[in-house]
Amino acid sequence: MITVPNVLFTSIFSSSEITLSSSLICMAVALVLGAILAFVYMYKNNYTKSFVVTLALLPAIVSTIIMLVSGNLGAGVAVAGTFSLVRFRSAPGTAREICSIFLTMAAGLALGMGYIGFAVVFVIVMVILSLIYNRTGFGSSGNEDRRKELRITIPEDLDYGGVFDDIFKEYVSKWRLVKVKTVNMGSLYRLTYDVTMKSDNSEKAFIDKLRCRNGNLEISSSLYAEDNREL
Repeated sequence: MITVPNVLFTSIFSSSEITLSSSLICMAVALVLGAILAFVYMYKNNYTKSFVVTLALLPAIVSTIIMLVSGNLGAGVAVAGTFSLVRFRSAPGTAREICSIFLTMAAGLALGMGYIGFAVVFVIVMVILSLIYNRTGFGSSGNEDRRKELRITIPEDLDYGGVFDDIFKEYVSKWRLVKVKTVNMGSLYRLTYDVTMKSDNSEKAFIDKLRCRNGNLEISSSLYAEDNREL
C-alpha cells in the first residue's frame, strides 16, 4: 500500500500570522512553478508573450492574495468581486488557455495556504500528463491540417441549400454550413463552411469546380481557426 507523507498536507503557516520567511518561500516557489507551467504551455502551442508572462506570474499573485485575505471574510468577498470584474472585462479564451489559467490559480491557492509540498506534486503531475498527451496526440483526430474554413460568394439568385453537395461528396469527407451573410447591398451571399478535405493534393481541383458553380466569384480557403466555439 502506497503511503503519502503527511508533510504534503501540512501548511508551513503554523499559526494565523504569516511570517516574512514563510511568505518569501511561498512566493519563490510560486514563481518557479509559474515559470514551469508557462514553459509547458509554450510547448508545441501558439502563444503570445503577454499570456505566457501572465501564466508565469499568476501563481505568485494568487498566493499573495490568499495569504492576505486568510481568515478575513470581508476581504475575501472584496477579492471575489474584483475577480468577477476582471472576468467580464476580458475576452474569453480557448479551452487550453482557460485550463492553463486554472492550473496556475490552483497552484497559487495551494501555496497561499502554505501547502508547498502539495503544490509542487500537483504541478509535477499536471506537467507530466500534459507532456504525455501532447506527445501521444491524445484527443487528436489526425486530420487537423485538412480541416478548412471555406468561404464561397454566390449570386443572390443561386439557392445555396445543397448547391455544392455533389462537389463536396467528391472532395470532402465532412462539411457543414456555419454562416450565411449578404454582401454588396444584398446582391451576393457569402457562405462559410467548415470542411475536412479527403486529400491535401485535391484543393486546387476542388476550388476550380466551385468556381464553375458560383460564377467565378470570390472563394477563400484557410486553415480552420479553433476559437471559443471549442468550449
